[in-house]
Formats: sequence, structure tokens, C-alpha cells
Amino acid sequence: MITRLGIGLVGVLLFLVESEFAMFSPLQWNGSTYFLIPRFLILYLIFLAIYYSRKKAMIYGLIFGLCFDVFYINIIGLYTVLYPAICFGAAWFVKRFESHLVFTTFLAIGLLAVLEFILYEFFYLIQFTTMALQPFLVYRLVPTLIANFLFLIMLAWAFKYCISARVFQRA
Repeated sequence: MITRLGIGLVGVLLFLVESEFAMFSPLQWNGSTYFLIPRFLILYLIFLAIYYSRKKAMIYGLIFGLCFDVFYINIIGLYTVLYPAICFGAAWFVKRFESHLVFTTFLAIGLLAVLEFILYEFFYLIQFTTMALQPFLVYRLVPTLIANFLFLIMLAWAFKYCISARVFQRA
């Protein structure tokens, strides 16, 4: 029974852990402020879409995106649409290319960059942020990608193993 809920429980855990890691941001270094935005859940959902099931990853993305919208930003629909769309994009890319762990890691970072850029453009459009593009790239996007890449280096094998073990058990 626990193995049946394992993938969902990991998602819930990552949803909760993201807010704890967000408390470490922003960082002051050499007189500059850098923002590190943890995106552990979407990285996990990307791996879920690649190694398990696109449909289930999109469902989890819809649920967790709605939770993210309700609990964190109060704009219903933004993450609810973006999380499943990113999962769909991950599955689409992997269907056309090889699903090797190194490729999927860089694909996940690329899709994370797309997600962050779409969020920035949306918030800039509704004037929720006034940060120009160049400071966004330097002080938010690059540090976010580096921090999440380090997270993936540490846990990409664990994600793949956890998801693959669930797939093999189901078969």
C-alpha cells in the first residue's frame, strides 16, 4: 500500500521542502543580492513524466500547481497550467530523443529556465515585478538554475531509481 502512494508522497514532501529552502533566499554576496528559487517539485514532475507516465505527471502537476497557486501566489491558474505544460513538454522531448539521465537532467534544467522566464514575463506583464530583463537573468535566473542543477546532481539518480522501481513493481 505504501509503495502505491510513494510517488505522491515524494511529491508532497518536495512541495513542503521547497518553502523551507526558499527561506535561504535572497543571498547577499559581494554587495549583490541573488535570488535562489527552489523548484524541486517541478524537477521531480519532469522526471515523473519522462520515466513513469506523462498522464500521471500531468495530473500530479495539475494538483500541485493548484496547491501552489492557492497557498503561495493567489493567482489561480498560473502554476495550474504551467506545471502540466512543462510535464507534457518533457515527455514530448524524450519521445523524440533518448531518455538518458544526463540528457534528462539538462532537459529538466532547460525546462526550468523556460518556466522561470514565463513566470517572469507574466509577472512583468501584470506589473507584479518591475525588475528588468538583464537583472532578472543575472540575479534570479542563473542562480536559480545553478541551485536546482546542484539539487538534481544530488538526487537525479534517486528520482530515476524511485520512479523506475515503481514502474518495475507495477509490471
